[in-house]
Amino acid sequence: MVHQYKLNGYNIVLDTCSGSVHTVDEVAYDVIAMYQTASREEIVSEMLKKYGHLEDVNEAEILECLDDVAALEESGKLFSEDKYENLAHTYKNNSKVVKALCLHVAHTCNLNCSYCFASQGKYQGDRALMSFEVGKQAFDFLVANSGTRRNLEVDFFGGEPLMNWEVVKQLVAYARSIEKAHNKNFRFTLTTNGVLIDDDVIDFVNREMSNVVLSLDGRREIHDHFRRDYAGKGSYDTILPKFKRLVEARGGKGYYMRGTFTHNNVDFTNDIFHMADLGFTELSMEPVVCPPDDPYALTEADLPVLFEQYEILAKEMIKRKKEGRGFTFYHYMLDLKNGPCIYKRITGCGSGTEYMAVTPWGELFPCHQFVGDPKYSLGNVWDGVKNIEVQDEFRSCNAYAREECRDCWAKMYCSGGCAANAYHATGSVGGVYRYGCELFKKRIECAVMMQVAEAEEQ
Repeated sequence: MVHQYKLNGYNIVLDTCSGSVHTVDEVAYDVIAMYQTASREEIVSEMLKKYGHLEDVNEAEILECLDDVAALEESGKLFSEDKYENLAHTYKNNSKVVKALCLHVAHTCNLNCSYCFASQGKYQGDRALMSFEVGKQAFDFLVANSGTRRNLEVDFFGGEPLMNWEVVKQLVAYARSIEKAHNKNFRFTLTTNGVLIDDDVIDFVNREMSNVVLSLDGRREIHDHFRRDYAGKGSYDTILPKFKRLVEARGGKGYYMRGTFTHNNVDFTNDIFHMADLGFTELSMEPVVCPPDDPYALTEADLPVLFEQYEILAKEMIKRKKEGRGFTFYHYMLDLKNGPCIYKRITGCGSGTEYMAVTPWGELFPCHQFVGDPKYSLGNVWDGVKNIEVQDEFRSCNAYAREECRDCWAKMYCSGGCAANAYHATGSVGGVYRYGCELFKKRIECAVMMQVAEAEEQ
């Protein structure tokens, strides 16, 4: 399967299954487009009609181009065969280990964000804090179900996890105390709105957390429109100096500024550039996912605007990198040479199988976006996974599970998409969140273009 597109002056041809990326001239671009549906004679005739007025385009050149395309096809770098469907099913069915947990140490929050998917941290339920005993059992569950895998991931999540900070510290200490005996290495992440960050948090986080996710939506007026406290006061001025101190003490690495954009700020690149101008270099900005009747929901009319925004972002990132003031955007991080293995590319995040969320009461869910939905309760950290039927539903999620994905050029990059987004958009983890698909494909196009631009600079 081949995907062709033009962006920022480049003619790009992407071969889905091999992962090969080709930049070509106009003639080769059109030759490739016709290659599988027309004869050599028809292609030559069409190219001469379209480009014959150009000095360097003649029959011999076109035939040579056709030979080059044939050689790429023969070497498996163009029109490559898709051989991976059975691997996707086999890998997930054979994978029986748990590699990561999202610990909901606090089902409560000190902010009252109006777009919060977690209902201001309550997840449609009661406010609660995880006890040390429940968290300890979650670590024991993870170790017991991780098989021979050494590296394990734990995300301290909420709500706002800093509202249960002492327990977070106790759990990290417990995990470190059992690493050696079980031949495990824990990698921790903390996701925080920043309100409660102080010197103790900064010191501990920078010592123990491999990654920190910091919630900032960008410009003050955008951030404060949604991310307010219960008195209605925006949090921008409170958290910004704390984020700056934490990142500076951290050495500018191992963190992400993570924002959310909505219908209110479809010009979200201005929020990304604002964060970059503040000195933050590791950035992420996610589209809101919410019911379509919400006033801040993204609309069909927003889609072309968002496409343009992603292109603006990619071009500006290229420019800033040349100027020595570059920054990273999470969705443009693409390693075309040493990226994820084929198993990861076709099976996705592992929610419900290799990755699970744990509530303050120790209940297991496929991921944080399913927490509180009784249909998707998997079991608990004492008894393990009991709802095998639901787990099998997630085990079947992969790049080939949905009919719409089979012929999609982006399937090796999205791995079939996010099960939670599909569920919230369609009512089924096997559905397709079409709006998200369109945004994802545009991001991949931009990310590949940036790689092409960088390669041409070398």
